[in-house]
Amino acid sequence: MTIKAMGYAAQHSFSRLKPMAFEREEAGPGEVEIEVLYCGVCHSDIHQCENDWANTVYPCMPGHEVIGRVTRIGAGVTAHAIGDLVGVGCMIDSCRSCEPCHAHEEQYCEGPNSWLATYNGPMVPAAQAPDGGNMYGRDNTFGGYSNVVVVKQDFVLKIPTSLPIEAAAPILCAGVTTFSPMKYWGVKAGDTVGVVGFGGLGDMALKIAKALGAEVTIFTTTEEKVGEAQKLGAIGVLESDSDTLKSLERKFDFILSTVPEKHKSDPFIPLLKRDGTFVAVGEIGPMPGYNNQEVVMHRRVLSGSLIGSIAETQEILDFCAEKGIFPDVEVIAIQDVNKAYKKVKSGDVRFRYVIDMASLKQEMADA
Repeated sequence: MTIKAMGYAAQHSFSRLKPMAFEREEAGPGEVEIEVLYCGVCHSDIHQCENDWANTVYPCMPGHEVIGRVTRIGAGVTAHAIGDLVGVGCMIDSCRSCEPCHAHEEQYCEGPNSWLATYNGPMVPAAQAPDGGNMYGRDNTFGGYSNVVVVKQDFVLKIPTSLPIEAAAPILCAGVTTFSPMKYWGVKAGDTVGVVGFGGLGDMALKIAKALGAEVTIFTTTEEKVGEAQKLGAIGVLESDSDTLKSLERKFDFILSTVPEKHKSDPFIPLLKRDGTFVAVGEIGPMPGYNNQEVVMHRRVLSGSLIGSIAETQEILDFCAEKGIFPDVEVIAIQDVNKAYKKVKSGDVRFRYVIDMASLKQEMADA
């Protein structure tokens, strides 16, 4: 049995997102059907729609910051019940048999197709798989810019009731993407943490690091954002301020780059203490080279981190609820998503756009 569904999708790299009717399979054994209430807009949605990573499967229906209510459960579902407020992040399945999956780090799944993304299909498509197959049986998946999603129960998150429902959406991506490396590298009270970039990811990185007890400095190219960082209890520094950067050499335990575009790491490596760590989470494509002397002379570490596990996603949702922290958001109608994309691409947006799916429901009713 199938469900008639509606969403917004891009048909080509050069096209705008437009309404698209499609069908989803009803919830089968171990699966949960969710009415989408809100969905965050991530910069990677734009990269994917525009095929910036040369791997987009069209039509591309983005959305991996999904908040909704369970409307139906399949046989054997015990983790969720009809009416539950739940979330779906970047992943909806993994191979479940490789070493990372057994270690509950599904985001690093080493199965033949890696993990199954909430949209755009498996991370390793059949054409690139060792055996030329697709263990998930789907070359494409449609995300949360839609009225309904169907997901396996163990990839569905519980949303704490104390979180504002619309603000919970970006935690499923921006929240866990910044929290996971902080947890792995042991960011703690008293540490000095730098955050490069102050968009949606940078906003959450600042708030999480502050909640962990760290002293936070924001590095930004925008003068207005220096003041915004200060309002949130951080130090704001312009990346062009060479004198200030010089004064901060060997001051930081941990620096997290949230910039979603190709950028240089060189200006920030000297700012790390001995054994300090620089982690890039915003850009997943090629990055410019760096001066390795600055690394080896102080045993510094350059690394990367990919989103976060299902367990870490639940952990950061609960942490944000406990600490009363959540992203700054602007709620929009889905009909305004193309305008939102333009503003995000301009780099002027610090908050996170979140789509109110009641606007899609109304559009479907009017059709």
